[in-house]
Amino acid sequence: MAASDYTHGEMNVEAQSSMYDSVMRAGAWGSIIILIGLAYSTFTLSMGMNWLIALVLSAGAGFVIGLGMGFGAAWIVTIIALSGLAIFIQALIFLFSLLL
Repeated sequence: MAASDYTHGEMNVEAQSSMYDSVMRAGAWGSIIILIGLAYSTFTLSMGMNWLIALVLSAGAGFVIGLGMGFGAAWIVTIIALSGLAIFIQALIFLFSLLL
């Protein structure tokens, strides 16, 4: 890259602000998904709670936190998809336990 290709300070402030907001929102999404996963794991593995009850509690907390932070419909779809994935994994665990 030639030295003349880059001019310092030419990025639009609105684009910079939009990029910053997007990065912060993605970070919030990721951290809350990790928090929900850790809560589900803690409920089922450490506390011995039934997996379905732990899933309902974790997904419910995810709905409330996401709506409280204004994440919108994409957040709800993500929580539903992750809950569906958890149910699928539990079904596989049940089926493989029948084989053993």
